[in-house]
Amino acid sequence: MFSSWRMRVLAGFLCGVAMPFAFAPYHWLGLGIIALTGLCVLIQQSYPIRTAYAFGMGWFGVGAWWLAPTVHQYGGLPWWLASLVVVLMGVILACFPALWIGLCRKLADWSRLPYALLILLPSTIILMEWLRGHLFTGLPWTAMGNLLLDSPAVGWLSVLGVYGGALFPVWLSVSFAFLWKQEQRRYGLISLVLLFAVIALTPSLLMPTSEIKKVALIQPNIPQDQRWDSAFLASTLHTLTKLSGDAAPHADLIVWPEGSVPFYLSRNPSWHEWLNQQMSAWQTPVLFGGLKYFPEQKLSQNGLYLFNHNQTPESFAGKHHLVPFGEYIPSWLPWMRKIGVDIGDFSPATDTGILSVGNTHYGSLICYESLFPKEARERVKHGADVLIVVTNDAWYGTSPAAWQHFQASRARAVEEGRYVLRAANTGITAIIAPDGHVTTITNWWQATALLGDYQLASVKTIYQQWGDMLAILCASLGIMAWLGLSLSTRKQTS
Repeated sequence: MFSSWRMRVLAGFLCGVAMPFAFAPYHWLGLGIIALTGLCVLIQQSYPIRTAYAFGMGWFGVGAWWLAPTVHQYGGLPWWLASLVVVLMGVILACFPALWIGLCRKLADWSRLPYALLILLPSTIILMEWLRGHLFTGLPWTAMGNLLLDSPAVGWLSVLGVYGGALFPVWLSVSFAFLWKQEQRRYGLISLVLLFAVIALTPSLLMPTSEIKKVALIQPNIPQDQRWDSAFLASTLHTLTKLSGDAAPHADLIVWPEGSVPFYLSRNPSWHEWLNQQMSAWQTPVLFGGLKYFPEQKLSQNGLYLFNHNQTPESFAGKHHLVPFGEYIPSWLPWMRKIGVDIGDFSPATDTGILSVGNTHYGSLICYESLFPKEARERVKHGADVLIVVTNDAWYGTSPAAWQHFQASRARAVEEGRYVLRAANTGITAIIAPDGHVTTITNWWQATALLGDYQLASVKTIYQQWGDMLAILCASLGIMAWLGLSLSTRKQTS
């Protein structure tokens, strides 16, 4: 179809460029399926691994364009180095699609057995996505399983999780790709029938039936370059307390976003006392993002405090999964401190991530942590009735990144069968139901208090009980089925 390998690689790259548009805020799922179908067609020709790598460069490289202005403006890097960060992001993450197709190529000669890809591509994508979420601390940004949200197959996220959920868009795409050629068409039709049968068996998502509670999620809309400026400290705290005070009579819980209190409480007793007076007057528990210093260990943590007028001092749950090169420098790259002087120096928490008011247990997820299914699963494992996501996405400006980050919180709600209460500095602040639907949401970049309903849940989803084991099992069974089928075919032809 294409005259040279360069054209094939270019076509693969363009398919990858289309992929980010399948995710939030665009939600052009059809375009994502077309892009994946194009990749499945292209790799059946020559140079499949190069084509897959180019696909990854388009998806992760071009798709992460927003990273350049972020690290330039807030990380202090010059534009040339900030642009290089984006290129390096693409260069590294593109290895995962290349590894995915390379593994399939190693396992099968699909020119001889064309139906091999129908089994191998959906199976091995699970392994690729799982690896992307774990290798070198992981980065499951725009995880392919997020595409199940708002689809008839969304219930499978409560069984297989977001990594296993990648099975479905790839299965659909490779089936469509097999309709491209006459000799493959019957295999593609059979595959589509099987896929639709599996979707028809999608598990129902259970909604809680407990008492309805009220929450006030505070979105102060503080510019990123002012949040850590002492000159704006009083203005920031007065904005937060004014919005909270107005909302408190109507709420059972108040939640402030990540880093709302940009100082160590232990080192600022006057401000600490002032906050206590304000919050005590509301007679409502307050969860607020802040920093904590541990003098014995000489370390700092970013996390979430709980103020409850019935208990002192404040409870604290630290952030477990830190942002590499943002909240810490890996020990094996000490020279990075010379070019990234504004990079934080936090330590990961080892607590349970649970903050409790009476018999209600809140699972704390701080910003970046909400990308990782394991973090939410650990909070529910330790008793979380509801998940609290606090974040500051002002870093991303008006780019799609904030919406892509928000989409991950929706997936966590489905995986764990829990309400997610998400408070963000500039947005997106919202309440997400256990079926992934957004029940209440604020306007973006507006100072406001979002009032809404939520319920506590105790259901244990299959994913909560088994984690990624079932997804890995599906991948393993698919690969073993192919190996058995391949061996049987070889014996028949020998």
